[in-house]
Amino acid sequence: MLISSYAHAQVEEEAERPVTIDSFDVVRDYKPLLADAVKIRRSPDMSNKRSYMPKLTYTDIKDQKLDINTGLKELNVREMPFAVREDILSNYVKAGIGNFNTFLGEAYLSVEDYEDIRFGGFVKHLGQKGTLDKQTFSKQEIGAFGRRILPDFTVDGMIGFNRYATHFYGDPIAQNGDFLNADKNEQAFNDLYFSGELTSNYDPDAEESMSYSAKIDAYSFKDKYSASENAVAISGYLNKKIKAFNIGANVAADLGTMEGMQGGANSTKVNNSLAILNPYIRFKGDNYAVTLGANLIPEFGDSTGFNVFPAAEVDFSLVPEYLHLFGGIKGTVERGSFKRFANDNPYLAKEQDIRNTIERMSFFGGLKGNMGATFGYKARVFYKQLENMPMFSVNPESPYQFDVIYDGDGDNAVKHIGLEGEMNVRVSEMLNLGGRINFNDYTMVNEREAWNLPKLKLTAMARFTLSEKLFIDAEALFASERYTKTYEYATGDVSSIVDLDGQTSLPTFFDLSASAEYKATPQLGIFVKANNMFNTEYEKYINYPRLGFNFVGGLNFSF
Repeated sequence: MLISSYAHAQVEEEAERPVTIDSFDVVRDYKPLLADAVKIRRSPDMSNKRSYMPKLTYTDIKDQKLDINTGLKELNVREMPFAVREDILSNYVKAGIGNFNTFLGEAYLSVEDYEDIRFGGFVKHLGQKGTLDKQTFSKQEIGAFGRRILPDFTVDGMIGFNRYATHFYGDPIAQNGDFLNADKNEQAFNDLYFSGELTSNYDPDAEESMSYSAKIDAYSFKDKYSASENAVAISGYLNKKIKAFNIGANVAADLGTMEGMQGGANSTKVNNSLAILNPYIRFKGDNYAVTLGANLIPEFGDSTGFNVFPAAEVDFSLVPEYLHLFGGIKGTVERGSFKRFANDNPYLAKEQDIRNTIERMSFFGGLKGNMGATFGYKARVFYKQLENMPMFSVNPESPYQFDVIYDGDGDNAVKHIGLEGEMNVRVSEMLNLGGRINFNDYTMVNEREAWNLPKLKLTAMARFTLSEKLFIDAEALFASERYTKTYEYATGDVSSIVDLDGQTSLPTFFDLSASAEYKATPQLGIFVKANNMFNTEYEKYINYPRLGFNFVGGLNFSF
């Protein structure tokens, strides 16, 4: 800041005043002292000259810009308006009816008001009755679940009860025309289960931290008669990352006991358990991952054994994100389970031999990748050597029921060659497609065929989003010809068996299903679903035709 002034020592009006030697004027610039600063009454103008700024407008954001045309001024503090959380409508009830006396009811409730807690429950019912005598199906589910996210780990849990009921409605015919299943008894399965898991949370700031998980699964499974199974499986893993290395182990113990499987209700319990220890070391780079390890699997209970298998896998990115090559070698043991067999085939006979399946050696390889965000694919070929490979075969004493039989042993294993492929395509905003192919070829040891196992199986799915309110889903299933073991009887008495070594083929089938939903309002929807649209009463298992064309329609309400 500069202050300047200009002063005249003399003016012309006083030019005639006599000048004496003893009087003179001293002329100098005016320099105010600190004490004289109070004489400056007017403060300087501190306002800034601002250039023109265009006014901006926003379409989705309210314009609350500060007015700075006249300089800074005090901000007006406004009270925040009450914010109402958007309702994501996580609860719903659903009800529908259809042909074949079909009734469907569902309810799902969930509390999601908290960021770190989620819990709820569900209940379902589906009942149908076909045109054949005692061709009935009934399924109920009820359960509760919860999740708690803590700073270091997350806990999940679920408990529930499932029930499935049907009848042995299959009715084979003897050579004289008599039916071999006069009673058509009911069968029902009750499954009480629990599952809980504790998993460490990922910390992006600690890339070399320890990750871990622990899980427990337990169930009590019973049929309508004497067969039952109780099982507890405890598993976990521990992994430590050290730069490009991962060192860890997967550990599991699968403990199972079965009763009433061999000799009726008074038979002794069968203990069938195993443990798995899988230590590994993984080398991982930007474009590759190599895992080296082993599977140590002891079997204990009524039958014992100890198995050591390699477990190695490689994944190489030939073209990052677009093309990955992978392959490996492994071996494992799958515990035989009455629950697993009954879920696949509910028409089992009373007494069953349950064994573990040993995958002695398995080689696999393939490719996978993505073509942007709209196309993903995976293809895999494999070769396995199997001991105690399970299959379903007709029971000769009750030909309307099935037994679990096995093929392959330690010296002569079943050779299994297969191809698996799947892809997902997002054609447009309106259409999404997906599909899967499974091809299996078996070289059997003692049996002529892999009974009731198709060589080729295809599934395809499509979802059409026609508008914000109308959705259509479609699913197609194709299975190739299958072979099943059969027996011939002279009369309706099963003791009159005349052929112990027969076989027949089950023809190929194609099952097309579709469903549509229309959202009349954000809360209310109308749905309809049609199954087996070509009305083919095909048989997955001999003497048990599926329902023909059937549909169900109704309403669902979200809140």
